[in-house]
Amino acid sequence: MEWETVIGLEIHCQLATKSKLFGGASTAYGAEPNTQACLVTLAYPGVLPVLNGEVVTMAARFGLAIDATVAPRSIFARKNYFYPDLPKGYQISQFELPIVHDGHITLMLDDGSEKCVGITRAHLEEDAGKSLHENMEGKTGIDLNRAGTPLLEIVSEPELSSAREAVNYMRRIHQLVRYLGISDGNMQEGSFRCDANISVRPKGQQELGTRTELKNLNSFRFVEKAIDFEIERQVEVLEDGGEVVQETRLYDAERDETRAMRGKEEANDYRYFPDPDLLPVELDEGFITGVREAMPELPRAKAERFTADYGLKQADIDLLTASRDTADYFEAVAASVEDKRLAANWVAGELGAALNRDGLDITASKVSAASLAGLLNRIHDNTISGKIAKEVFAAMWDEGGEADAIIESRGLEQITDSGELEATVDQVIADNPEQVEQYRAGKEKVLGFLVGQVMKATQGKANPAKVNEILRAKLGS
Repeated sequence: MEWETVIGLEIHCQLATKSKLFGGASTAYGAEPNTQACLVTLAYPGVLPVLNGEVVTMAARFGLAIDATVAPRSIFARKNYFYPDLPKGYQISQFELPIVHDGHITLMLDDGSEKCVGITRAHLEEDAGKSLHENMEGKTGIDLNRAGTPLLEIVSEPELSSAREAVNYMRRIHQLVRYLGISDGNMQEGSFRCDANISVRPKGQQELGTRTELKNLNSFRFVEKAIDFEIERQVEVLEDGGEVVQETRLYDAERDETRAMRGKEEANDYRYFPDPDLLPVELDEGFITGVREAMPELPRAKAERFTADYGLKQADIDLLTASRDTADYFEAVAASVEDKRLAANWVAGELGAALNRDGLDITASKVSAASLAGLLNRIHDNTISGKIAKEVFAAMWDEGGEADAIIESRGLEQITDSGELEATVDQVIADNPEQVEQYRAGKEKVLGFLVGQVMKATQGKANPAKVNEILRAKLGS
C-alpha cells in the first residue's frame, strides 16, 4: 500500500525583548540558575502580570509579514497544567482569540515549484522554566530563568508532506523572524524550536490518520531525522496490522529514534479560560499602519530586487539574502564597486568560506564591507589579479589592514608592462617547444598551460588577459 504523510509544525519563537512577557526580569541568556526570576515568575501571592507592550508590536510585525489578519482584539487565557518548572500551575497563553491568524508562507520546493503553506495562527504565550538533570545525583533541578520569556507560537496548517518540506518551512520562518528583528533565532539556546504533529494515511484518503506529536526539536537536522523516523515507525505499525496511538513522543538523537513520553493532550485537558488579571489587547488601525510603515524589506522582495538591480544568479541571490545581515553587508560592498557580480562572488565565496572556517557570523567579519570593496576595486582596475587578491584577502583577514597598503608593502601589483611580459613569454616559449608545437597543431587547450607557466614565472603578478594576448600574437593565432 502507498502511504502519504501529513505534517503540521508548531514553532516556538522566543521574542527578542529585554524583559519578560509579564514581569520586569531580564531575558538575557546564560545567567546563573534562578537569578532572573522575578516575583511574577515565581508566582508570589498578590502579584499581577503587566503586559510587555513590545511583544504586541513584534507579533503584529510577524502577522503582516505572512499576510495574516492581525486581530483588533485578542485575549490572554490560562492554560492549566502541573509541571515542576511552572510555579503558577498554569501558563498564560492565547486560545480562542489569538493576536494573529489566517496567514501563509510560500516555499520553493526542490523541483523549482512553489507551495503555499497556511499558517493557522500565531499567538503570544510565556515560556516555562527548565528542568535540569545533569550532575544532580538522582534529583531534578529547576531553573526558572527562562520562565516568563515571551514566545510567539506559530502554528501551521497540516499541509506539509515530508520531513524535507517541514525543514524548508521551518527555515523560512527562521529567516523571516530574523529579518523582522523579532528573534535572534538561536536554536542552541532554545530561542527557536518546534513541535511536529505527524500522521500517515493511505494515499488518496481524505480523512487524517492518528497523529503523534514530537516535542522540542531544536535543530533543522534533528527535525528532519525525527520526522523521517516517525513516518517510518507509523507505517510499520499500520502495515503490521496495529494502530497508531495518539501520544506525545521525544526524539533521542543518540539512538536516532522517537519514544513515547505521554498521552497526547487535547485543548479541554488544559481547562482554558480567560485570564482575569489581564485586559483584552485592542489594536486600532493607526497602530497597524504604524507597524506596517516600519516594516523592513522582506526576503522575497529583497531577492526580487537583487535580481532586477544586480542581475545575479539565483544561487548567489539565495546565499546573499539568506540573512538580513548578509544582504546588508553585500549591498554595502556593492555600493562601492562597479562590478556587482564580482562583489556577489566574493561575499558568497571567499568571505563566506572564511566566516565558516572561523565559526563567525557576518556581523563579526574580520574584513569590513568597505575594506572588501577596496580590495575588489583593485581587481577591477587590474592592479592585482584574482589569484593575488586571495592572498591579499588572507592577509587582511589574519593580520588586519587595508588592501592598498598590503599590495604596496608586499610588491603585489600586477605586471602590465608589455616589454617585461614579452621577455617572460619568449622565455616560456623557448622552454616548452613540445607544447608550442601542440598548440600550433591545433590543440587550443595547451595555451592554458603556457599562460600558467608565465604566471608561475611572474609569481602570479602578470595580467592574465595581457599574457593571453601576447602568447597568441607570438604563436601566430
